[in-house]
Amino acid sequence: MARVAVIPGDGIGQEVTAEVAKLLVKLKSQGLPIDFKTYDFSADRYLETGVAMPPGALEKLSTYDAIFAGAFGDPRVPDSAHACAIILGARQKLDLYVNLRPVRLLDERLTPLKGRTKADVDFVIVRENTEGAYVGAGGFVRKGTPHEVALQETVATRLGVERILRYAFELARARRRRLAMADKHNALRFSSDLWFRTFTEIAHEYADVEARHLFVDNLCFQLVRDPSQFDIIVTENLFGDLISDLGAGLAGGLGLAPSANLNPEKRLGLFEPVHGSAPDLAGKGVANPMAALLSAAMMLDFVGLPEAASTLERAVETCIHEGLTTPDLGGALKTSAVGDAVLGKL
Repeated sequence: MARVAVIPGDGIGQEVTAEVAKLLVKLKSQGLPIDFKTYDFSADRYLETGVAMPPGALEKLSTYDAIFAGAFGDPRVPDSAHACAIILGARQKLDLYVNLRPVRLLDERLTPLKGRTKADVDFVIVRENTEGAYVGAGGFVRKGTPHEVALQETVATRLGVERILRYAFELARARRRRLAMADKHNALRFSSDLWFRTFTEIAHEYADVEARHLFVDNLCFQLVRDPSQFDIIVTENLFGDLISDLGAGLAGGLGLAPSANLNPEKRLGLFEPVHGSAPDLAGKGVANPMAALLSAAMMLDFVGLPEAASTLERAVETCIHEGLTTPDLGGALKTSAVGDAVLGKL
């Protein structure tokens, strides 16, 4: 039995996760070995109790086969303290060092690139998830004065860089044996230099993979010019975050962008759509649940249900082709109706 912890979170996270919960209930009713429990870690709970998660919560979550998260962020918590504690905390403390973001065009009318086909936009971004500029290293000097200084440190370790590169190379071997690594070592002479040197060393061990290096600004240009040249893209935390949104734009928007946070060795995985909590859309029924459902498909594959994962992906694609979508994709359905439509295709 695959056990899943579900954390709806804030804003539209609660709305799209409700559709994932409906999916899990249906799969269980069809006899698939899967069950889930919902946890109310959210801005509401943080404002009520003063803590994002109770002591021992992450340890408890790590006992599940997978974690599904909706989205976090609320204007009532301007410093996003609860969101950082939950998502960044899980990534750091559970060592979910792989952030996997597939970019796949499901309908050619959705890409802003003229004349591009589904085969042209089909690649995976492998983002290092525990280091870089997001570790929280830095501080302020004379904060709030005209002479304020802010320092934000980027952290890169040989261990962290090497393991994400090896993961990306192995993934490339399992797909089309093409890999691109993006850094900025011409300007970031320390952290990116470590990335470039490690990549150069490791690439020799994967002679069967066509590996190349690009500066990250050139990578962005090349993605827009011709995304078909890419299969696996591996990069550091901040660059990966930015490139992922560019990739989502090429494939139809954030409403179709799934992701996974993984520790392959420990078999831990946290799955989430990447669109955020969108407080301005919350409660209107217009949130696109497809990114959440595609993230759920990644989760199903991760817990050993690949046929269910493939069936779900095809159901989402069919609904897009038939126009059974929310307004952001040109449809007229509400969030729950889109979820129902996808489930009806299973």
